[in-house]
Amino acid sequence: MRLTGLHHVTAICRDLDRTTRFYRDVLGLALVRETLNDDDPLTRHFYFGDARGSPGTLVSFLEYPSLPDGVVGAGSTHHFAFAVDSSDEQLAWIDYLRTRGFDCTDVFDRGAFRSIYVRDPDGRIVEIATREPGLLPEG
Repeated sequence: MRLTGLHHVTAICRDLDRTTRFYRDVLGLALVRETLNDDDPLTRHFYFGDARGSPGTLVSFLEYPSLPDGVVGAGSTHHFAFAVDSSDEQLAWIDYLRTRGFDCTDVFDRGAFRSIYVRDPDGRIVEIATREPGLLPEG
């Protein structure tokens, strides 16, 4: 038995239309599937990723407008990270996000890679990290 990689991550949001405007229209991910959740057929479930919907690129969201705010702590997710190919591209993201009114951090040097952070419409931390040799696989 062997795990071969990350397939997708699923998060909860209040408003899928607002979430779509951020992940598709701002971050540029493709909206690859709009469906209802298999386990909760009254709940909308959208998948974002590369144009093919390839495993490893997918972030999905379940829409629950009335759930209370999450609590940071054990059992919660701190953030998730997207990769960019270069520091120059990461700097371009800072300019792009800030000119669109998003509060984006300056670059944090993590030693093996560099990171910037922005919050999505539900306050979730989204990291944009450089893809450095030896830490993150190519492709």
